[in-house]
Amino acid sequence: MRLLTNLAALLCAAPAWAESLITADHAWARATSASQTVGGAFLTLTAVGAADRLLSASSPAAASVELHETIKDGDVMRMRPVAGLNVTPGRTVELKPGGLHLMLMGLKRPLALGAKFPVTLAFEKSAPVTVIVTVAGAGAGGPVMDHGAMHAHTP
Repeated sequence: MRLLTNLAALLCAAPAWAESLITADHAWARATSASQTVGGAFLTLTAVGAADRLLSASSPAAASVELHETIKDGDVMRMRPVAGLNVTPGRTVELKPGGLHLMLMGLKRPLALGAKFPVTLAFEKSAPVTVIVTVAGAGAGGPVMDHGAMHAHTP
């Protein structure tokens, strides 16, 4: 009987999970110098179905990945961690320089122009999403246009 109850609970929860689908597009990072131990990664997130929340990220390219935002504090621009990012259906959340972004802490090697590395995004409801980040130039303002490597979504 307990097995049937657990199975019924899983079946009832399945439609809610199925509605949570996140796409991650245009993942890129700026190249770093040999002495830099931190870097930023940028991308766009879209919820297709139910709203969700990005809780964390990880990558083999760095010791840790933090969700950050850039804020203006008087005349000074500062970065600070954020607990999570809401992703609402019909709206795109853009992680970009000077705004919300992923902070790659403790880079294991410099981010070289043209290199690629994975970042896995963890959500409150959706399955994790792994996206391939392509490294653009040090002063780049947007992603390298390599369409084959910039799109990922949950299965």
